[in-house]
Amino acid sequence: MREQLLAAEHVVGFAWREGALHVLDQRLLPFEQVWHVCDSLPAVARVIANMALRGASAIAISAAYGVLLGARQRLAEGGDWQAALQQDCQLLLQAQPSGASPAWAVARMRERLKRLRPGEAPLAVLEAEAQGIHLSDREANLVTAQLGVELIRRHQGNLQNLLTHGNAGALATGGFGTALGVVRGAQLEGLLERLYVDETRPLLQGARLTVWELAEEGLAVSLNADAAAAHLMKTRGITWVIVGAERVAANGDLLAAIGTYQLAVSAMHHGVRFMVVAPSSSIDLALESGDELVGEPGSAHLFEPGEPVAASGTHVVNPLCDVTPADLVDFLVTEKGVIERPDTAKIAQLMCRKRLH
Repeated sequence: MREQLLAAEHVVGFAWREGALHVLDQRLLPFEQVWHVCDSLPAVARVIANMALRGASAIAISAAYGVLLGARQRLAEGGDWQAALQQDCQLLLQAQPSGASPAWAVARMRERLKRLRPGEAPLAVLEAEAQGIHLSDREANLVTAQLGVELIRRHQGNLQNLLTHGNAGALATGGFGTALGVVRGAQLEGLLERLYVDETRPLLQGARLTVWELAEEGLAVSLNADAAAAHLMKTRGITWVIVGAERVAANGDLLAAIGTYQLAVSAMHHGVRFMVVAPSSSIDLALESGDELVGEPGSAHLFEPGEPVAASGTHVVNPLCDVTPADLVDFLVTEKGVIERPDTAKIAQLMCRKRLH
């Protein structure tokens, strides 16, 4: 399956080429494909902050390239360029929508800079480090795809109907996707009958991004209203809900696209297994539980973009993310391995492991 995934064509949400970060504007998909060329650290911070770029992994990788671009500019200006770069990095750390923090990637780039040896070219070193972060995420996607498919085969083993929420695919990562990487793998292994995709309000990532991304590759995909998910579990023989996560707390609680929580509750009621696929970099051991996971509040409009659907002055509650308790998660799949029914002890043990290959 690994070789088939590597050989298959799929969309990409960003690319490093010709000394700049090229970002596909996710806000305009699927009707327009507009690429932004980011040739400075502030430009990278802007595409993250304005949500042209989405997904925890995509944000972290892009932030790493942003540090490289910042170093290039500061080196050209001269003076104490490393001190100036440290200040610039705050722009990247502050430009984090929906709780998807690039802090770990920025920290890794800073640490590599501290370990410069005499004679090493700073820009070459930082470029190699950023590309290493990018490649590592791609490899992690391959591992989690294999592990997720093994779970699906082990627990059912025949053609299955799956359901996903949000966009945890190639657009949101450096590779094939987390949740959608598993879906792609299931298709290649002949296990996928149909994927049901929640529209995912308020930004409609499922409708605009996931359906477009997978339909381009010929997968059997059906778009459904978020409110229809429980009905589909009851009537369409859904066997798995497979989602990604922006961040995961030390006890296994997860921050993800709004609606993930209610999906997990519905899945438990209907006996549908609930799989979370996320890189280990999204696990923050400093956060004890979901009580410390904070997402953006969202806008005062029910749809983004769209026409008003309520009377002027109506008070709107419209968060972008919610927190799903760990006790609703059947499996947490990372590149370091799989945890069944995650909790604090199991996650601490997982984080001590080396990544699988």
